[in-house]
Amino acid sequence: MSESGLLSARPLTGAVVGVTADRRRHDQQTLLERQGATVLAAPVFRSAPISPDGITVADLVSRGRHPHQRWFRQWSHADEEAVTAAMEATGVTELADRSVDELSGGQRQIVWIAMALAQGTDILLLDEPTTFLDLTHQIDVLDLLADLHHDHARTIVCVLHDLNLACRYADHIVAMRDGTIVAEGPPTEVVDAALVNKVFDLDAKIVEDPVSGTPLIVPIGRHLREDRANAGVGGDADFEARVDVNSDE
Repeated sequence: MSESGLLSARPLTGAVVGVTADRRRHDQQTLLERQGATVLAAPVFRSAPISPDGITVADLVSRGRHPHQRWFRQWSHADEEAVTAAMEATGVTELADRSVDELSGGQRQIVWIAMALAQGTDILLLDEPTTFLDLTHQIDVLDLLADLHHDHARTIVCVLHDLNLACRYADHIVAMRDGTIVAEGPPTEVVDAALVNKVFDLDAKIVEDPVSGTPLIVPIGRHLREDRANAGVGGDADFEARVDVNSDE
């Protein structure tokens, strides 16, 4: 995905925005209408945020309390509690005295999420938080966001490149192209081959994820299509049938 038009001023080429919303606190219309002091939104995190040189994990997380500081109100017990709770919720307490520079990419991303959590916002906005991470750390970050939603009632708005992960983790997805919303809704109701082609210019077959039951996108690719045509193998209907059979194995 490119930078999201929802999360930045730059237009979107082909992207999916996943929304994991606490519907007890925000219906869709309210989420769009609330502004300013009514609902605070955490900072947007791009794929590779840069931290100050030599800063420790605890110091970086404490920066999340900056919006609450005033000249007449400095660091308080409430700030300390918020930072401690954020670090515990994200599992980085044991890293408190480590330099952020020493951490892995996945650990650094989680520390930045802890900083946003310490801010005490209702909504977390994340722009491609899994980019440049290996698969294990991608799952770690998304599992953490799911925990923050379920256990801490946070609404998560997240731009992802990986459509399969978006389908697995989001309650509601918004598919965009060139800054325009193409479709939105629950993944099982929205994601199909026509949508993938329209947003990403990619031919694909959609099967059921054997783990989550959500849509799983299987790219076809030009070379496979050409090889099958040259070999005289059946067309798309035959290909779809073979994919369905293989998905049950």
